[in-house]
Amino acid sequence: MIYLAHLFGIIAFVLLLIWLLHYREGIEYDSNNALRVFNVHPFLMYSGFIFLAGEAMLAFQTVPSERKTKKFVHMTLHLVALVLGIIGLSAVFKFHDERHIPHLYSLHSWIGIATFCLFGLQWVFGLVVFMLQAASGTTRAKVLPWHKVFGRALLFMAVCAAETGLMEKSSFLTSLGMLKPHQRQSDLINFTGLAILLFGVFVNFSVGF
Repeated sequence: MIYLAHLFGIIAFVLLLIWLLHYREGIEYDSNNALRVFNVHPFLMYSGFIFLAGEAMLAFQTVPSERKTKKFVHMTLHLVALVLGIIGLSAVFKFHDERHIPHLYSLHSWIGIATFCLFGLQWVFGLVVFMLQAASGTTRAKVLPWHKVFGRALLFMAVCAAETGLMEKSSFLTSLGMLKPHQRQSDLINFTGLAILLFGVFVNFSVGF
C-alpha cells in the first residue's frame, strides 16, 4: 500500500506539472503574467501541501530509524507543507487582487481555507503535546488516536479541496471556450484528479487503524 501511495503521489505531481507547464502558461510567482502567478497555487497546494502532508503521515512506516527520529521527520515535513501552503495561498490571493476577483467566494475556497487553518492548529497541537511533551504520558496516549483521526480527516479535506479546485478551473476554462470534452487537456485534468484521490486513499490504507 505504501508503494502505491508513493506511486500515485508522484504520478499526480508529474501530471500536474505537465498541465501547468505545457497547457497553462507556466509557473512563476513574480511574473507579470497573472496566469503564471495563479499556477503557483495549484502547484504548491498539491506538491508542497497535500503530497508532503501525505508523506509526513507515512513517515512512521517509511523512515528506518527510532521513533523519535520518525516523529521529527513527521513534524518537519508537515511544517514544510505549511510554509509552502502559505506561499500557495498567497499566490491565489495575489492573482485575485490583480484581476479584481472576490476572495473566498467558492466552495473550493471555503474547504481549502478551512482545511489549511485546521491543519495549522493540528500541527501546533502535535508540537506541544507530542514533540515538546507538555502533556503527561497518559494524556498523550489518550489523545493520540484522535490526533490520527483528525490527521486523516484533514488529508481527505485537502484532497477534496484539490478535486473541487480542478473542477472549478475546468468549468471556468470550458465556459471561456478554452476547454472541450475529451481534449487532451481535459483528460489530463481528470487523470490528475484521479491520481490525487488515489494518493489520499492509499495513504489512508498505509497508516493503518
